[in-house]
Amino acid sequence: MSKGLPETRSDAAMSELVPEPRPKPAVPMKPVSINSNLLGYVGIDTIIEQMRKKTMKTGFDFNIMVVGQSGLGKSTLVNTLFKSQVSRKAASWNREEKIPKTVEIKAIGHVIEEGGVKMKLTVIDTPGFGDQINNENCWEPIEKYINEQYEKFLKEEVNIARKKRIPDTRVHCCLYFISPTGHSLRPLDLEFMKHLSKVVNIIPVIAKADTMTLEEKSEFKQRVRKELEVNGIEFYPQKEFDEDLEDKTENDKIRQESMPFAVVGSDKEYQVNGKRVLGRKTPWGIIEVENLNHCEFALLRDFVIRTHLQDLKEVTHNIHYETYRAKRLNDNGGLPPGEGLLGTVLPPVPATPCPSAE
Repeated sequence: MSKGLPETRSDAAMSELVPEPRPKPAVPMKPVSINSNLLGYVGIDTIIEQMRKKTMKTGFDFNIMVVGQSGLGKSTLVNTLFKSQVSRKAASWNREEKIPKTVEIKAIGHVIEEGGVKMKLTVIDTPGFGDQINNENCWEPIEKYINEQYEKFLKEEVNIARKKRIPDTRVHCCLYFISPTGHSLRPLDLEFMKHLSKVVNIIPVIAKADTMTLEEKSEFKQRVRKELEVNGIEFYPQKEFDEDLEDKTENDKIRQESMPFAVVGSDKEYQVNGKRVLGRKTPWGIIEVENLNHCEFALLRDFVIRTHLQDLKEVTHNIHYETYRAKRLNDNGGLPPGEGLLGTVLPPVPATPCPSAE
């Protein structure tokens, strides 16, 4: 046993036995460099097709959370994003219903299919967030929910007879809706993103961007980016996770120009120049949701679904979940969750304590 390391139970039991001499492990040979020009077709390139076929058979999970005050069009935007009714409609709310006194977590699951590829989409809504007179610590139930999904995955992962495919309920992406005030972020916005950016991929979104002029929108986006930088808040895609120069170049453009996305959502279609388009009708014309001259919805859609969806899942697993897993196992003495050093059951990692919002 190495000097300075604590003796575990298994070590103590083994120390009573006479250890058998172990053969020295064979030193693997260094790979021999060969000319990359193959003498004939091998078929290495078919791995992509194999992966595609397997993904089409099994499908994949994607879990997206929407956070923001009521009335910012969260449900409408998510429905527009996936071109289907995947989120609870705000229109179902009536005056007789009371605003939730605490933040509620509502997860709605759907299976959507396109081009033979199935995606199990879960939309996690957070009604009640930011709607109270006193919103102190109202982000804690959200952080608790995110950590609970990590805990659930970890318990499945450490089982001896674990499932072939562990159900993934971890939050891969959090769209945080910023009110289009045109002034600055609220203390609640800063506190939420400051603490939740450590456990989940946050993508800031300016809601109902059609309420601002082009100049107001540009100035507000710059002001939000500056405030996030001054407060040390990192949103997705985080700088330290850029894998190469190509990623850095692409993500720098997103971080410096697109973020936060100023969007407009609508699930209603209108006729414009002979074409059916998603949009919002105003006295002065139709605001086309997918027209980049009108808003940045198309940029957000391409970013979340068409270019970075897999990366969102990988950062969740390799960074946020691994951080939780390492802390959880370290607090538990390296044993699986639920098994303390003396057989006691340890509680999950609590939400990070936060200072009161000013």
